[in-house]
Formats: sequence, C-alpha cells, structure tokens
Amino acid sequence: MSMSEQPSEPQADEPQRDLAGLVSATPSGTAEAAQPESDEQWVVPDGQLTSPEALLSELGGVSTASPVGRLAATVERLSREVRAAQAEAEGRALIELAKGVLVERLKCGPAQAARQLSELAEQAQVSPLELAVDVINQAARDRMSEVTDAFLAATKAADEAEAESAAVRLRAAESGVLAADDTQAVADALLEQALRPLGAVAVAIWAAGPDGSLTLAGSAGFSPAEATRWRYVPPEVVTVARRGLVEREGHWITALKETGLPTIGLHHHPDGGRAALPAGTGGRVHGVLEIAWPEPLEPQRPQIVRQVEALAELCAHTLEMYTPLPTGAQEPRVVPDAAELMDLADGLHDPALVLVPHLDADGHLVDFRIQHVNDRFLDPAGRPRAVVNGALLLEAYPMAAGDSELFQRVERVYATGEPFRARRMSLTALVDQVPLSAIADISISRHGTSVLLIWRIEDETARLASLLQNAQRLGRIGGFEENVLTGEITWNGQLFDLYGRPQSSTPVPLEELPAHAHPDDGVSIRRFLRTLLHHRRPASAAFRLQRPDGVTRHIRIVAEPVLDTDDRLLLVRGACQDISAQHWTEVALAATRDQLAHTEQQATERNRLTLQLQHAIMPPTQAPLQVAGLQVAVRYRPAETEQLVGGDWYDAVVLPSGMVLLCVGDVAGHGIEAATSMVVLRNALRGLAVTGAGPGQLLSWLNIVAHHLTGAVTATAVCGLYDPQRRTLRWARAGHLPPVLVRDAEAAPLPLGSGLLLGAVPEAAYEEKEMQLAAGDTLLMYTDGLIERRDRPVEESLTHLLTTARAAPTTLDQQLDRLLTYSKSDTDDDTCIVGIRVG
Repeated sequence: MSMSEQPSEPQADEPQRDLAGLVSATPSGTAEAAQPESDEQWVVPDGQLTSPEALLSELGGVSTASPVGRLAATVERLSREVRAAQAEAEGRALIELAKGVLVERLKCGPAQAARQLSELAEQAQVSPLELAVDVINQAARDRMSEVTDAFLAATKAADEAEAESAAVRLRAAESGVLAADDTQAVADALLEQALRPLGAVAVAIWAAGPDGSLTLAGSAGFSPAEATRWRYVPPEVVTVARRGLVEREGHWITALKETGLPTIGLHHHPDGGRAALPAGTGGRVHGVLEIAWPEPLEPQRPQIVRQVEALAELCAHTLEMYTPLPTGAQEPRVVPDAAELMDLADGLHDPALVLVPHLDADGHLVDFRIQHVNDRFLDPAGRPRAVVNGALLLEAYPMAAGDSELFQRVERVYATGEPFRARRMSLTALVDQVPLSAIADISISRHGTSVLLIWRIEDETARLASLLQNAQRLGRIGGFEENVLTGEITWNGQLFDLYGRPQSSTPVPLEELPAHAHPDDGVSIRRFLRTLLHHRRPASAAFRLQRPDGVTRHIRIVAEPVLDTDDRLLLVRGACQDISAQHWTEVALAATRDQLAHTEQQATERNRLTLQLQHAIMPPTQAPLQVAGLQVAVRYRPAETEQLVGGDWYDAVVLPSGMVLLCVGDVAGHGIEAATSMVVLRNALRGLAVTGAGPGQLLSWLNIVAHHLTGAVTATAVCGLYDPQRRTLRWARAGHLPPVLVRDAEAAPLPLGSGLLLGAVPEAAYEEKEMQLAAGDTLLMYTDGLIERRDRPVEESLTHLLTTARAAPTTLDQQLDRLLTYSKSDTDDDTCIVGIRVG
C-alpha cells in the first residue's frame, strides 16, 4: 500500500474483522483451537505477517476496554497457552523417557519411578523436566550429553539458568527430531526448540546427492516460494551450503552480503549471519544444516558451536534415510549396493577396487576394506590379487596416507560424494620395507555406501617410446639399422621424411648413399663409409642430400658398427639429422661477421683520419706566443674513446692590430661531422677577427656561419680580445661557461654576459664585457670536458675547479697540467684549456 492509500487513522472495524475470523471457531476458549490456522502469525490489512505480540505493540494506544483491545488480549493469552501446551507436550516425552531410565536402573514400577523423579527434583530444587534431561544425559553418554556437559561446565558459574535451559532445549530438539515424520518436521523442531533461543530465524536442511548436488530436504522460517526456488542446487555451484559441505569444521559467516555467495533467503536477511555445518555420521556426510540469523553474527562461544554441531548430527540420522521425490528436474536417487558395484568393476578395462567403509566400535570411519578387485587389477608392487583382496586399504597400501594423499582423497569422496580424478599421480607400495612407486591416472567415485577406485598404471616402455619419438621429431632425427649379412634395412618414419620418400618405399643402403648426395660431397661420404665398413670404427659426415622432389637438405650422419664375438661386422646402426637450419644460420652468421669486420675496419679508419685532422689543427700543446708582458699556454686532451672524437677547439693568435685573440669552443656531437664543423668555425673566427671587430660582433658573424654555412650545427664558444698596451680584456660568450680569473690566490668566474649558443637562431646579438687585468693575474678559458660529471650539477663541478685553480703553481704550464690532473670529469669528452698570465 502506498502512502497515499493509507488511512489517516486505523479503522476499528477492519482489524476487528480479521481478528474475529481467527477466533471464530475457537470452542470455549480452549488453547488448541486458535493454532492450526494462525501458527502464531496473523495477516494484517497491509498483507504482511505479524505475531500477536507485535500486533498488541502496534495497538498499544487502543484502550483495553474497546472490543479490539479485549480481543487482542484474549488472543495473546491463548497464544501463550498454546506455546505452554507445546512445551509441556515435548517435555512430557522427555519425562516419560527419564521414567523409563529409572525403571531400568532402579528395577521398580512406573509409578514408583514417577515419585522418585518428583522427589529428586524437589530435593535438587529444579523442575522435573530439567531433572529428566539430566537423567537422560547420564544414561545416554552420547554426543548430545557431551555437548550439554561441556555447556554446563562452561556456563554454570556465569548463568546456571541458561545452562539448564540449553540442556533442555537440546534434548527437546532431539525428541522432536526423533518424533518427526520427515525432514520438514525436523526443520520445524530444530528451529522452534533449539535455534530460536539462539537468535536464529530460519533453518534449511540440505541433502547431498551422489553427484555432488544439493536438495532442499526441509526448511523452516523461509517462505514457501523461496523454498521452491531453492529445492535443487546443481553440482559445482558454490553456495553457502556447498561451503559447509566441503569444510569439515563448518562455515560461519558474519554478514552474508560480504561474501557474495548465493543462498536461500538471501534477499530477506542480506545483512544477517549464516552458519553451514556438514551433517554426517560414521565418517560420511549426508548433507548440510544451514542456519540464518537476521543480524550480523558475532563469533560464537565454543559451547554454542558444539550445540549446533550436535544438531547437525541429529539431521544426519534423518538424511541417512532420506530419498528425494522424483521430479521432472531431478533424477531419482539410485543407490547400488556393493554387489552391483562389483559387477560394474568387472566390466571395466582398467584396474579397479571396490572399497567399503570400515568403522570402529564407536562408529567412526577409520579405514576402507578392499571388498573386490577386478580381473584387470595390477598391483604397483606386483603382488597377486588374492593378497590384496579383502585387506584394509591402509594395510595393503600404508603409503596411501603419505604424500600422495590417496587415502584422504578416498575419504573425502566418501564423505561428500564429489568424484575425484587426477593424472600422473604417484602410487607407492611398501614391499619388505622397500617403497616401490608407479605413476597412474586415478579416478575415485562414490556409489551408494561403497567407493570405486580405478587406476591406470602408466606403461613405462610405451611412455619412453613416445618420448623418443617426439624427441626425434623435434630434433629432425631419423634412425636406421642395416644388417650386413642379410641386407635387411630398417628405417623409422622420421628418416623416410628426411629423404622425402614414402614409408612404403625401399630404404636406401649405405653403399648407395653417394648416389643420393651432391657430387661435391662424394669424397667425404666415401671416407665415412671406409671408416665405418672397412675399419669398423664409428664415423660421422656432413653432406647435401638431394631428394626426389628436388629439395636439397644438409644432413649429418652418425653411425657405429656392431660386431660379433669374432669381431666380424654384423650390422650398422646410426642416425641422420637434418641440419639445414643450422647450416644456413652458420652461413648467415659468417656473412654477418664479415660485414661487421668490414664496418669495424671502416670505423677505425674514419676515427684515425678524424684524430689526425684534429691533432693537425689543434696539437695537445702549442708553441708559446711572443707577446710582451703576457704568457699564453694551451692544452688539448682528446677523448679517451676513439668513437667519442669531439668538436672542442681553441685558438690563441696575435692579430695584425697587435691584439691577442683568445677563444675556446665546443661543437655539439662527436665524430667526423663534429670535427669538420669545428674546423669551419675556428678558421671562420680567425678570418673575421682581422676586421678589428669586437668579441660580440665576431660571435654574431660566427652565429650566421654556424646557422647557414655548416649544415645548421650548434656550438658554444667564448671569445676574448686582449690589449697588451692597456692590459684590458674584452670578451663575450655564446652559451659557454664563463672564464675564470685567478688573482692573489683567489679564483672566481667572470660575470656572465648574455648570449645564445651558436647556430640556434639565424641572427643573434652577444653582450660584451670588459675588465682591467693586473700584473700576476691568470685568466683561464676551458670547455665542459674539464668539469662535467653525470652525477653532479655544473655548479658543484665549477666550485671544484675554482678550488683547484687557487693553488697556483710557479708557471702557467704547471697550472694547466694541474687542472687536467685533478679534473673529476667522467664523460670521456675531449677538453681544451687556454690560459694567459699577465707579466
């Protein structure tokens, strides 16, 4: 009903009609009349189910003097009486059972046993029902009594009343299960007697099929429509119940929606907890008990867990006799006995064993007896069938409980009904304390109360033959054997393929081998045959085989003679391998090696010419310039690797005007291109300098040369003009490191002037700087090969250079040598240094 359809206030006559209908057939207020139709759930006008308690709560505002209030109070009283009558009836069965125990123990009559039970209850200050449960537990000593005793011991100090009620609940639930006609009644009894006090709202009992399927045998707390939808779960579909089937300790879920597992009632209680426990006896799992809670489930105490496990064991006794009704969507349950399974095993072509469970005195599964072995049975240890037939599985094969886990596999299949299959599983048998192993394909399946174990032991000879055949195919190897006395020749299929001949054709004798080879290979083949047939020694040869289809293959043949006791030649056996791919690979590698050698020779010659050109233009040292009051020294250090021959250059020359041209530069890149570009720029700067232009103008012209006349190379440079008369230096830079001035044991870089690197743009202007030098000053110009490092910034490397330059030796040449010696550059680049010292 939508909000707009709801009345503004309850109409008194509507609930009165519904409630009146429920009690209209109640004779004189007896407790039994109201239950059959209501089952303590009423249908209210909005179509939902509710209980009398909930309805009274909703009608709390209604006066008890009104007809509705009086009727609701009457129905609530009748519901309490119905529940009390149900509890009394279930408790009466337990009291009668306790009387029977006392009759047997005390050897008295029923009346005396009743009086004895009443007197003992009065003395212990407990109810007769609680005392009856205690008597039954003491007499039964079963799983239920163990759980009850454990629960009593754990909770007695905390809440003795709760412990006693738990014992009553368990025995009441057991009584209800034993009195139930089917699994549906069992589900109702479990929910009402044992699980509702634990907070559960629904329960489902699943029966496990022989194929691993699950059938809903009974449920309580779920709607009939939901139970119909979940009446059958096919094999291998993972649900909550499936998890409980495969996990021996049960599967407990805090909140169902967090797992994503489908199950019955998922949409009704998505946030609630779930528990799924295997229901089994005697080592065999017959099904699963699934319990639903409306709220998230907190971790339960061990005593509660054992209670639920005991209830699952109660379900197992019912499921053991359960047979699902045949429907159109489900095959009828077929449980063949051991005799039928023996007939099935005898009809198999593989070794098979029929196993039946072997239980101890307490009904626990401890082993499997080998009930039957078929005619095809082959023991891994070679023992006859009579030795194995009738023995226990762990006695005949004690190693089955070892690493192979064969016994655990059989036990699991028997418990769950899910078949197991594995390929190439190791089987180990212990014979005279000696382990004998075999490889086999395993199949295990459950049929009724028996297990069929099939193994197919791998034939080692066939496996090795298959392995050899595959190896010959992959290696393109063909084998042959030729009897010299009879002339009989045997080839395998791979050799026929190598020769390009059908397998129905006649093999080629060794003596006719030259006729099938390239004529140029005749000498090597005849040498091979002479060594093999006449000298009777193993021999090998490589030749070109000319096949009938016109294809030429490169073959390597290896053979050995087989002699008799008198050293006479009996037969020859050997193999031929197609090495065509290897041959052509070697040919390609040889050609590649030749090409690489030629390329390396060309590169070496190219580098040699480059070095010669570079050294011719810029020798490592230069004759000193004859300038009054000025010392000039230069150093050039080539790259350590010939392939890194670079474009660093320097120049120090006296111009016709008397000015001294000082410059260093670095062309980007390495090799002959960088070296030739360096020559162009160096010579161009010399030619431009005779015009008398300043350093800034010279770099502007040199930028045009770099951009337009040298293939658009880029370079850095610093250019200076020193006036010996005035002791002044004018200089400009094009993206280069600044010169360093050493004065009075202090070293500092000159102020940076603006200027782009050469060749970057068609036209550029370069800022000039001028400074006055004094006697004793030293000026250093250098390229980046002196200071550059891959792992440090340029600023840090420049600081190291300044520190080294401060310790000025006696002469200028010594100072330049010291800078090269203590350089920390790691780029293997070439380096230029120009130094002047004012006299």
